[in-house]
Amino acid sequence: MELKNAVAVVTGGNGGLGQRICHALAAAGSNIAVVYAQSANEAGKVADDLRKHAVEAEAFQCDLRQPAQIQALVDAVMRRFGRIDILINDAAYNKSIPFKDLDALTTEEWSKIIDVNLTAPMHAIKAVAPVMRKQGRGRIVNISSIAGLGPSGSSIAYAVSKAGLIHLTRCMAVALAPEVLVNCVAPGLLEGTRSTANLAQAQIDHANSAALLKRAADKDDVAAQVVTMCRTETMTGQTIAIDSGRAFH
Repeated sequence: MELKNAVAVVTGGNGGLGQRICHALAAAGSNIAVVYAQSANEAGKVADDLRKHAVEAEAFQCDLRQPAQIQALVDAVMRRFGRIDILINDAAYNKSIPFKDLDALTTEEWSKIIDVNLTAPMHAIKAVAPVMRKQGRGRIVNISSIAGLGPSGSSIAYAVSKAGLIHLTRCMAVALAPEVLVNCVAPGLLEGTRSTANLAQAQIDHANSAALLKRAADKDDVAAQVVTMCRTETMTGQTIAIDSGRAFH
């Protein structure tokens, strides 16, 4: 798909990875809706920086745990830009809870992690689907994690939410074909993100030492893969791991 003058909605667009994705898409000529939950000033600054790519950009607030707010977000983006060609589900929440400490995995934490990481992307996809189908084209990229490929990560809830997101990708690829292509990137440990900041240092050290390349994955590599998935004409339902060689062995 041609990305010049396309409109991309990026949830978590003010985060460490989200900003890289926004800039990569803007560099390809896409206009960007930067979706944030709380940090209005930070999101506004991201939008200002994106305009240096000679594209249009604006920040939009949304509590992704509220389906009505997601629909309002889509309506607001349509009023501002007139179309939606790309949805990037990057927003996520995690909390470090050891797998064996089942008592610490409270109902409240389970629900919040599942709601933000899995249920919210489902509602976002449902909200943009009619727009993309009417346009006759669309690209959706979900940001999962290698925690979704095996029992690892910050908590059981996080691993399950990211595994669910991978399968949601496959299911939505079936549901939205042929107009809309749906793919997924599963990063390994990324430095400089809120999710990594929520991990214990021992988890960070283990993730780096367990990777074949002995280092964190690169945010720009992830962003470049997102752009590739937005450009593709023949790939759908796929998940690509970018993890410095950790998950496959």
